[in-house]
Amino acid sequence: MQKSSKGPMKIVAVTACAAGIAHTYMAAESIEKAAKARGDQVKVETDGAMGAENVLTEADIQAADLVIMAADIKIDPIRFTGKRLYVTDSNEAIDDGAALIENAIAKAEVFGKKGTKVGKIKIGNDHKKNGFFTHVMTGISYMIPMVISAGLILTIANLYAFQRDSAGRIVKWGFDNHTQMGLLMSNLFQVGQVGFKLMIPLFAGFVAMSIADKPAMAPAMIGAYIANDAELLHAKAGGGFIAALLVAFIVGYFVKALKKIKWPKIIQPIVPIMIIPVIATLFISLVVFYLIGSPIAAGMDGLYSWLNWINAHSTSAPIILGAIIGAMMGFDLGGPVNKTALIFGTAVFTDTMSKYGITHANFVPGTAAQAAISVAPLGVWLASVIWKKKFSKDEKAAASAALGMGLVGVTEGAIPFVAADPIRMIIANVCGSAVAGGLVSLTGCKFYGGIGSPLGTFIGYIEQPVPFITWILCVCAGIAVTAVIIGFTRSDAVIEAAKAVED
Repeated sequence: MQKSSKGPMKIVAVTACAAGIAHTYMAAESIEKAAKARGDQVKVETDGAMGAENVLTEADIQAADLVIMAADIKIDPIRFTGKRLYVTDSNEAIDDGAALIENAIAKAEVFGKKGTKVGKIKIGNDHKKNGFFTHVMTGISYMIPMVISAGLILTIANLYAFQRDSAGRIVKWGFDNHTQMGLLMSNLFQVGQVGFKLMIPLFAGFVAMSIADKPAMAPAMIGAYIANDAELLHAKAGGGFIAALLVAFIVGYFVKALKKIKWPKIIQPIVPIMIIPVIATLFISLVVFYLIGSPIAAGMDGLYSWLNWINAHSTSAPIILGAIIGAMMGFDLGGPVNKTALIFGTAVFTDTMSKYGITHANFVPGTAAQAAISVAPLGVWLASVIWKKKFSKDEKAAASAALGMGLVGVTEGAIPFVAADPIRMIIANVCGSAVAGGLVSLTGCKFYGGIGSPLGTFIGYIEQPVPFITWILCVCAGIAVTAVIIGFTRSDAVIEAAKAVED
């Protein structure tokens, strides 16, 4: 039964404008003043540049007699299902709040029916459930298109980069920039690398935005970029996706705390677009430079020294060094640990070959690294094929892209999955990669050049006990171990979070 326009009512409202600054708050203030003048109870949620503020709770909505949505941008009304709803723009609220309320009382209609689904949000979703997995999956949902587009472009260019020697063996990697096709592929390779460079900051930005809305995005992206730039950190390698994940959560909750400050009314319009982003960017920059950067540099130096010690003492047991190198390759997928293992393998091979010649060169670290480099992306792809119900549609698409990247030795294809569930995925990748690295070392495979994946046995030059077969079996054993661990341990929370973000 409709209440009289003269009687006291419980009103809730949402205001928003395109810029998210002035009109959003002016509309809210007008509605609040008009409602209080009538003797109504009122609560207004503002969806501005700061993100959602004074958020309406489920109890607020349930108790409301009337819902007003004064917005110039699309606001999903699904949470107001079953309530009398009046939709207008911010100008009507600003011009005359009292007239707006009268119009709303007269023209509001009950929105939706229970059990329906509007847009991509299901009725009954608990908006308070916004924990770790939801934040991470939000970031991943925006990162996946970058991973796929950059990864596949890099894959195409990478295939073209392998050149044959005079004997017909594919051992030389590089682009012939004297030809139009070579120059094109060289440029495409750079495009793919740019995509991978931007991928991590993009991920961090959207994770932080999921936590604290728009003001957190820029600081997180800048912080994650710095954390992955070895030159800026004066380190041998950046912090990888693990550092980016840490940056995203630090920024997110720091900005969330800043939003709770009662800023003076005179500066409120610039708080979300200037004050908070600047403060948060300065804060995270100092954290990265002085708290994260030094440990990364020291850690890489220590790791490299440790590998040298292992190499000097593993003459009788190359499988140990191979398994360690393989495990490192699977740990952070292009991050500092991965790069240290890859650089170490190359350095040991180059150094021993110059000293002792090709017959006595140490192939173990470099061969193990190449055998392990494709295990993580191919392992997650295999798991998505065998355990289809444990992966969302978006994740299956990302896994298909990971297949293409893994086949040409681009380990970063598995990053979205590791970011979503770090502990389980890192364990799976490390175990599978260690198996692959250990087996190729045990069997005496020697990787001279080509692609570090099962295809490497055909596209490249690898000495092995049984031509073609040994390398494929060793690498596929690692892939299978990773896939099995993923399949049996994949978290229900991750699956639900992925599907919720997708819906």
